[in-house]
Amino acid sequence: MEKRDYYEVLGVSKTASDAEIKSAFRRLAKKYHPDVSKEPDAAEKFKEAQEAYAVLSDASKRQQYDQYGHAAFQGGPGGAGGFDFSGFDFSDIFGDLFGGGFGGFGFGGGTSSSRARKGSDSLIRMNLTFEEAVFGTKKTINLDVVEDCRECSGKGGHGEKACPTCHGSGQVTTEQRTIFGSFMSKSTCPNCKGNGKSYDTVCSSCKGTGKKKKNTDIEVTIPAGVDTGNQLRLAGKGNAGSNGGPNGDVYIEFNVKSHPIFEREEDDIYLELPITIAEAVLGAKKDVPTLYGTVKLTISEGAMTGDKYRLKGKGVEHVRSSRKGDMYVIIKVITPKKLSRDQKKLFEQLKKTDLESGNEFKKIKEYL
Repeated sequence: MEKRDYYEVLGVSKTASDAEIKSAFRRLAKKYHPDVSKEPDAAEKFKEAQEAYAVLSDASKRQQYDQYGHAAFQGGPGGAGGFDFSGFDFSDIFGDLFGGGFGGFGFGGGTSSSRARKGSDSLIRMNLTFEEAVFGTKKTINLDVVEDCRECSGKGGHGEKACPTCHGSGQVTTEQRTIFGSFMSKSTCPNCKGNGKSYDTVCSSCKGTGKKKKNTDIEVTIPAGVDTGNQLRLAGKGNAGSNGGPNGDVYIEFNVKSHPIFEREEDDIYLELPITIAEAVLGAKKDVPTLYGTVKLTISEGAMTGDKYRLKGKGVEHVRSSRKGDMYVIIKVITPKKLSRDQKKLFEQLKKTDLESGNEFKKIKEYL
């Protein structure tokens, strides 16, 4: 069977850049790798793409191929079949493409664990009263965190030296033989777990882990204005990192309890204020509670249920600024269910008075 043109295999032009060639091969590798592809000819297509990439990614071999085509590699170790790519190291592609340790053809990139890694984060949920959320407060939280072992400075042992298995690289290279040829594979060193180091003695305090759990109390300042669902980040208060990496963070997520009379919508406060029929008709001055003390509110004559009064700046302080929201007083006219004899007489007299001059009454009368 005649071999296809390498540029055609990767789907790139003959003027393609190195980056374009690499990108094309990554796309095909992800599509046809036998460990992930269900297509019946995936293995052959995968091998074909590997061979094309092994040639075109090498400047010297690409030049030979551009000049002589497949004939440039006939008669070598690959025989009449073409270029022999069994010794080509694909780990720079497969290591980050599949996350290391990928199976199938043994291209596990074997990413080293010697690089610095940030510690894991923690999430704590905290209940606050309505007032604590509005005005801010201080709280002490208790949590278990993982920190570097003080006895061995987080190394896990004493008498540090280069790992004899991987010679300090954190990775080992092995050769795998398959029906498609021999392939080089990199994987994490099983002796040092990828950090490239070994020790004469294991730390007795942390049993070689380099980490110890610690229970600690942290005082937290809760800013004014937080609400349910808001999170506060405590930078560097989480679990210790690895290989000199920074500590993780602690996130506090708030749940604010409801208030008996106030309702909150973002930075605004709402209060439903009950008034009598007489106060609604004649108007009144009412003492109204706010977050910042009592204020005197003037109710206009002819007030109705649903009327809204705005008290500027009597809401909640914004969590990231000093600006405060507003408070809205919503009128609710209460109809009495029990009346004294004298009160009933007053309402009977009022009933004889024509109060049906408004448009609301006219619409019904016209319809009738």
